Amino acid sequence: MKNWKYILPERWPFEDNCAPAAWSYGDTLLIFQSTFQQRPILYTTTPETGKLHFYNRWLPLIRDELGPWDPALFHDEDTDRWFMYFGSSNIYPLCGIELDYNRRLTYKSDVKRMIYLYPHVHGWERFGPNHTSNITPFIEGAWMTKNNGKYYLQYGAPGTEYNVYANGTYVGDDPMGPFEYAPNNPVSYKPGGFVNGAGHGNTFKDNYGNYWNTGTPWIAVNWNFERRIAMFPTGFDKDDLMYANTRFGDFPQYIPQSKWNDRNELFTGWMLLSYKKPVIASTVRDTFDAKRITDENPRTFWVAQTNKAGETATIDLQKVYDVKALQINYTDYKSNIYANDESVYIQMKFYASTDHKNWQVIFDNTDKKEDRPNAYIELSQTVKARYIKYENAYVPTPNLAISDIRVFGNGDGQTPSTPANLKVQRHEDPRDATITWDAVPNVVGYNILWGIAPDKLYQTYQIWGDAPTKLELRALSVGIDYYYAIEAFDENGVSKISNVISDKK
Repeated sequence: MKNWKYILPERWPFEDNCAPAAWSYGDTLLIFQSTFQQRPILYTTTPETGKLHFYNRWLPLIRDELGPWDPALFHDEDTDRWFMYFGSSNIYPLCGIELDYNRRLTYKSDVKRMIYLYPHVHGWERFGPNHTSNITPFIEGAWMTKNNGKYYLQYGAPGTEYNVYANGTYVGDDPMGPFEYAPNNPVSYKPGGFVNGAGHGNTFKDNYGNYWNTGTPWIAVNWNFERRIAMFPTGFDKDDLMYANTRFGDFPQYIPQSKWNDRNELFTGWMLLSYKKPVIASTVRDTFDAKRITDENPRTFWVAQTNKAGETATIDLQKVYDVKALQINYTDYKSNIYANDESVYIQMKFYASTDHKNWQVIFDNTDKKEDRPNAYIELSQTVKARYIKYENAYVPTPNLAISDIRVFGNGDGQTPSTPANLKVQRHEDPRDATITWDAVPNVVGYNILWGIAPDKLYQTYQIWGDAPTKLELRALSVGIDYYYAIEAFDENGVSKISNVISDKK
């Protein structure tokens, strides 16, 4: 594509660039916006400059209000064919259409309607928090991945604004189908823990051949659709089932330096030390109490009286631990920042102490201008600490607001015992099951693992240790038997996984 003639657009011709398709092909990045009007595919070979050029002038409008909204581009390297998939609606399905490379990626085939939602069969496709709403669910977030000769057409459902937003897939032998529903759906699902939601992303391969599935977890502080970006290790098993591993997906993970063999091997084993631990802040605005910093809820936050340097928040871990990493998550509370200019950066310090008297600096970026609203800070060496103190140096916003400061490391105690008496009762509505277990004293939380076979427990629902030892799981599919296990975790580590049980009657 290096010999293409650059055709410079006179102006950016769009109202916005919402949910665009992007595809990297050789030295070229192709971009196509979500639209219900005629729009061009654009390209660039210098994406760092932000300059885009017309690849084609205008793709024709697709009839029946289909758009193409929320599009995805796909190039099949083995056949040199091009496709577009699209759709974002609770009325219309995901659709696909073949593109003509010889005519600058204009439409080559008719639109084919490919994937509908069936919430009466697939429990996870039901709308609302924990799938409890009768609102017609939404399908969106198309993406295509080819692996081992099979085509995985992925979709997000049932809606952006709750904890159960997830990615599913259908599988076929041709990019235009027919496709069959994958029995282990959803392939990426994270309804519990700090990060909630895993839907509407893509799947890509890193330089070592490892797959990753991205999603957009739910925040909803300033806007119902406010989200962040998450990324989970993804694989394909011996039966060509696609899965993403969200177990401890919001705890520190190693960046792979080779091809991983076991889906859990990237987990560092560094445990959450800060859950519900006491916090003392220098100042507090109104009712935005500092205890919210350790509640593992990104929708609650502490607000200081000022945004000036010197405001502090100190966490008492209540024991001395080996601290290895921190994560701080700022909140845009009444923010007036709408542009990325030279004033948009964050500076802070972290201190550690064993006695609340003698402090050592363990992180300081006050000599840098970094925009790090969700900074993950891995310490260069392990620090013994009971107290972790945050000190503000600079924020660009009118308010200093922090949702969570998360502290990771390890204690020197025994790992928790395995939860006993795990029971599962499938309901009369087979999309639902009630799971119960015996409490393990003083644990931070539990991971409920489940899947369609004892060796395919690909799903995880994380429950905090101070919550009831009971979960109504509403993500199951009619006609499929499931298998379940449970593990407990605390500051010292993770228990052995329980025996696997089945809900077969």
